[in-house]
Amino acid sequence: MSTHTDAPSTLRRGIGGPLLFAFILGDVLGAGIYALMGVLSERVGGMLWAPLVAALLLALLTAGSYAELVTKYPRAGGAAVFAERAFKNKLLSFLVGFSMLAAGVTSAAGLSIAFAGQYLQTFVSLPVVPAAIVFLAVVAALNARGIRESLGANVVMTAIEVSGLVIVVVVVGVLLAGGGGDVSRVTQVPEGTGVASAVLAGAIIAYYSFVGFETSANMIEEVKQPSKMYPRALFAALATAGVVYVLVGLASSIALPPEELSGSSGPLLAVVEASGVAIPSWLFSLIALIAVANGALLTMIMASRLTYGMAEQGLLPRVLSRVLPRRRTPWVAILATTLVAMLLTLVGDLTLLAETVVLLLLFVFLSANVSVLVLRRDHVEHDHFRVWTIVPILAIASCILLMTQQSLTVWIFGAVLLAVGVGLHFLAQWGRSRGHDRTTTDA
Repeated sequence: MSTHTDAPSTLRRGIGGPLLFAFILGDVLGAGIYALMGVLSERVGGMLWAPLVAALLLALLTAGSYAELVTKYPRAGGAAVFAERAFKNKLLSFLVGFSMLAAGVTSAAGLSIAFAGQYLQTFVSLPVVPAAIVFLAVVAALNARGIRESLGANVVMTAIEVSGLVIVVVVVGVLLAGGGGDVSRVTQVPEGTGVASAVLAGAIIAYYSFVGFETSANMIEEVKQPSKMYPRALFAALATAGVVYVLVGLASSIALPPEELSGSSGPLLAVVEASGVAIPSWLFSLIALIAVANGALLTMIMASRLTYGMAEQGLLPRVLSRVLPRRRTPWVAILATTLVAMLLTLVGDLTLLAETVVLLLLFVFLSANVSVLVLRRDHVEHDHFRVWTIVPILAIASCILLMTQQSLTVWIFGAVLLAVGVGLHFLAQWGRSRGHDRTTTDA
């Protein structure tokens, strides 16, 4: 039996339940839903709500494992640290951490394509890929200046994102009240497709809209009564996001047929315009752009800081840990992650990028779900949340199920990204060993 002997945290526990709930909701209720409703309609026709419900249930299973691990090890920094505790294998824990990093950069590439689509076209007509690359350059410049995202700012951004989704639901309610729309579409799947297979195929895309909760693991040291507050805020935020998403899914399929939704790179703008309610297109597009831009900025901040941290630990080449002298921001990590994201925009396929993000995160979640079972043997002195054993078992099964639904193209794409990570990791190890040899020789 081992005990939890980590020193007490020096950070002030100033985050209560409501603020933590808002933070997690802001992370989950992000840009994905603004971009992916059209892609989702290709898979499930008008039955948009069903894969969103399925994805919510699957996300809640893995959230159960996170709630136990995060409250059990309140100083751990996420799935990579859990993996190291559970499996005592540095390469495996590196791969888990790098999967998070690769998922972040790939997600930012997808969000930049969404930003440069129909929502931006409302204001100015530009080719999508060049506009996406310029957008990422602006995000990098903001990142390098030293963005200090506060919880207060996050609450404001979350309110803006939610307001856009509320507008969608309300205007379609007005459309229905006036005798418009077609409710029968909400049970229709594409011709020749079974309901179960359509929902499962859609769940892979819908799952992208629920990820983000895992980053809340980094907040735990500043949460009051973490063993009680964290699980409540986590499950409440996911459930709230689920309800909002299902309402948006129902509203979208009632307002427009699937072929019109799937043909738009700004599907929710198309829904608002189809309602006939006098909401200016520019206003809704602006809300959507703010949501997408905020998501991309926070994602790139996470990716660059994770790159910097891994370089500091010697897991990635040391050059990636260099910082600007005055700003103290990791400029090489920012530059590297931005260039990779720019390269990924050349793929130009939002579906492929979103599915790759999901595959990479499924690997992370699979690791976390196995870790929670392995670490049951490790007892700690403080009280913590404990999930029913069946939950991580079902979560492992759900991760494997979703992995089997991914196409070979997505697997190859994900494997290439991880292979690059492994190459960089061994390059870093080689660099460290050479540095050690030089030091020994000089001595």
